[in-house]
Amino acid sequence: MVLDKQVNVNERIRSSEVRVIGQDGQQLGVLSLKKALELAAQDELDLVEVAPNADPPVCKIMDYGKFKYQQNKRTQEAKKKQTVIQVKEVKIRPKTDEHDLLVKIRHIKRFLAQKDKAKVTILFRGREIAYTDQGTKVLERVREELKEDAVIEQPPKMEGRNMVMILAPKA
Repeated sequence: MVLDKQVNVNERIRSSEVRVIGQDGQQLGVLSLKKALELAAQDELDLVEVAPNADPPVCKIMDYGKFKYQQNKRTQEAKKKQTVIQVKEVKIRPKTDEHDLLVKIRHIKRFLAQKDKAKVTILFRGREIAYTDQGTKVLERVREELKEDAVIEQPPKMEGRNMVMILAPKA
């Protein structure tokens, strides 16, 4: 919280004394609140309470606007360095032809190369649901083709009329 002439100081800090830290980090000692505010105003800076639960409360003399700006820049830099992993989905039917299956596998390899996860879904329509073993064979084929590139994060399992397997890129 910023303590200056506009803030009702008596509501913020109950004691009349605070431990003050200067703008360059050195301790100025325990001063009266009025004296601390005068020091901050003298340098045209703000008196910011950094540890309200300490006895006496700890305040620092700093440019609060500059501090908030730098803090915002640091969080933006941290966001830039984050990697967002997406889950890309590839849908296959149990009767998908050989060449079409190889094309889908190539797509999955591309997703894994981009460090994204791949969700392989076998769609069963109508009476195909009775032949889930064909879907399992297709997923086994995909797993064999991608064993150098991927790690199985979730083995094949049925979710309603779909069979799903999730692959993650190898580290």
